Amino acid sequence: MRVVATAPAKINLTLDMVGRREDGYHLVRTVLQGLSLRESVTVWEEKEPGVRLSVVGAAVPADERNTAWKAAAVFRRETGHALPGLGIRVHKRVPVGAGLAGGSADAAAVLAALDRLAGTHLRTDELCGLGAQVGADVPFCLLGGTAVGTGTGTILSPLPDLPDCWVAVAKPPESISTAEAYRRIDGAPDLPVSRSAAMEAAVCSGDLTAVGRELSNAFDAVTALSGVEEIKRVMRAHRTLGCQMTGSGSAVFGLFDDRADAERCVQALRVRWADAFLCRPDPAGARVEG
Repeated sequence: MRVVATAPAKINLTLDMVGRREDGYHLVRTVLQGLSLRESVTVWEEKEPGVRLSVVGAAVPADERNTAWKAAAVFRRETGHALPGLGIRVHKRVPVGAGLAGGSADAAAVLAALDRLAGTHLRTDELCGLGAQVGADVPFCLLGGTAVGTGTGTILSPLPDLPDCWVAVAKPPESISTAEAYRRIDGAPDLPVSRSAAMEAAVCSGDLTAVGRELSNAFDAVTALSGVEEIKRVMRAHRTLGCQMTGSGSAVFGLFDDRADAERCVQALRVRWADAFLCRPDPAGARVEG
């Protein structure tokens, strides 16, 4: 039996640094939104032991460094389910190194697929517990929708769905590593004032204009990439309600209440950047397809 599962990319409507644990991990408060841009995986059982992983659509490692592989390893270890051999094919649509949680979406989709393949019927919180062992964004990619993330981002509190809107997303060629982005955060004398509370209120009231106004990302203040600023200029020229970088970058998103404006914006972005997408907010998390 082959199982196909998908999971959403995410954007950070806000991302605030609120502290640091003794082990060095940063504590955050973030408002997360899932997108209709989704990763897809196909999983099947094989007779030969081990994991055979292939990746279509991106030049990323197809070994134990890959989050899909890590998710399979965590699932097998924690559930104790006898799946001696696994085949996994990852179909990548989300750009790599973008802050869109493409790798986390791969891991979430693998967990959902293995739960179906193995017949384990794990609760959502159990799947999220497995996902947190792979990466901080994996639990959100399992849940999807709109949520507040606290702690290292793995403690999630659902929010109402965003009002109907369109999301333009584009990634410039350049990027910085997550580790370097956090080093810049640690060295910054000042960070933006937290807007997470105002964003949560805007989402709960269904005020899309306020959502666009309250966008905030601490990484945006310390990541000096020319492509990021150029993408923002294009989005503002097409009447975005608000735009900013997502995660530690380097992808930028813009919110639109008018589909025609969003479509024209994406067309303009694609003249210069191949990684440009028109998306919608997606209330669904990881799911088995078919």
